[in-house]
Amino acid sequence: MIDDAQLIDQTLQGRTEAFGQLVLKYQDRLFNTVFHVVGHAEDARDVVQEALVQAFLKLDSFEHRSTFYSWLYRIAFNAAVAHRRRRTMAPLDRLAEANAASPTADGPAEKLERKERCRQVRQALAQLPVEYRTVLVLREIDGCDYETLAEILELPIGTVRSRLHRGRLQLKEILRTSLALKEEMGEQKVK
Repeated sequence: MIDDAQLIDQTLQGRTEAFGQLVLKYQDRLFNTVFHVVGHAEDARDVVQEALVQAFLKLDSFEHRSTFYSWLYRIAFNAAVAHRRRRTMAPLDRLAEANAASPTADGPAEKLERKERCRQVRQALAQLPVEYRTVLVLREIDGCDYETLAEILELPIGTVRSRLHRGRLQLKEILRTSLALKEEMGEQKVK
């Protein structure tokens, strides 16, 4: 199997099919991560496509100081921010397909309950400021370690840890408030 550095070198030598191998290797992972940042599948596809085109055009500027994926993600993150500005998107209110179908042997009630919990978490996540949402998505959904997060986001590790901590606290509070409100509404219906 050819590693990323070899594929990058081959691409720079004019073998565009080598870049195609990089695209195949990273497009799904990049889509999943961008999807959780922008909140809509169509927007995520647009951002990923834009990021891949930019990466191809800027490939000669890749300095191998980070992993190719970190560099590519940074391009995608910047494209996502620009995309949001252009579209003046409303706050993230749908992360529809993500985490929806989990192949388990649960019955209908468990599946419905899990789907509802996912919906609640997605709604809470949507209320977070983008800097907290991004770091939480990369850490909790994409599984990035602190060093990778710092590299991708071009932040000191201390800032990454701080944002994770604050993001988790805010997410917890949003969920607590949401669940309390839901219980209150349920009690009012019973009366």
